[in-house]
Amino acid sequence: MISDKTFDEERALYGSSGIEAVRCRFDGPADGESAFKESRDITVRDCYFNLRYPFWHDKNLKITGSEMTELCRAALWYSENIEISDTKMHGIKALRECSNVKITDCDIISPEFGWSVNGLDMRSSSAQSEYFMMRSSNLNFDNVRLTGKYSFQYIRDSVFTNCEFNTKDAFWHAENVVVRDSIINGEYLAWYCTNVTFENCTIKGTQPLCYCKGLKLVDCKMIDCDLSFEKSDVEATITTPVISIKNPGSGKIEVPSAGELIMDDPEAKADVIIVST
Repeated sequence: MISDKTFDEERALYGSSGIEAVRCRFDGPADGESAFKESRDITVRDCYFNLRYPFWHDKNLKITGSEMTELCRAALWYSENIEISDTKMHGIKALRECSNVKITDCDIISPEFGWSVNGLDMRSSSAQSEYFMMRSSNLNFDNVRLTGKYSFQYIRDSVFTNCEFNTKDAFWHAENVVVRDSIINGEYLAWYCTNVTFENCTIKGTQPLCYCKGLKLVDCKMIDCDLSFEKSDVEATITTPVISIKNPGSGKIEVPSAGELIMDDPEAKADVIIVST
């Protein structure tokens, strides 16, 4: 155990194994990088990180009750078997090329967070980020609140439950994704996605769900949604009126009413059914 120490030198604990760091500070005038690089079986509790790249190429890492500041950029890369709880992750590019990660009760403020991650379980956390989780796979989110832009692009094989996402251009090119009991607020939702399902969700914003393949909506609300479903292959049951539907390619859309139904493309062959309540 290492407790109540300050480290600012380059690679301060490089290649360590079996260390528990408690109430330590990684900060100081030497401005050293890569404190725990190439380490394994590391536990960190109540620590402060104000220097770059602390956790690269690590295995079996547990972080709790800690803070990574804006200066702690690119904190976790190329690492596996990670648990992070009750921690502030405020540096840019905080998680990349990692696998088997669990994040619980964390506060994330990190542009370009979570790129190319495989296997992330995130629960009861909040995030502010641009290009959040791009090209990641096997994500399982529950009770996550996100504010950002361009989120979940090119993700695969993921499930989201009881979440709230305020983000434009979300889920572009996503594949094999299920979103349940969630609120998605933003423009241009899920263009070019494949096999994406929204169940009991509230969808808000202009021009959602265009150029999709295998798209499903099950008992969803659509609010302030215009020019929806253009060129999409879709099976949808919608419980609220939609401002406008434009040239859906194939499938069936059931909706209480549509303010405008635009079918001026000969390839628009989906059935739009007005379901009287």
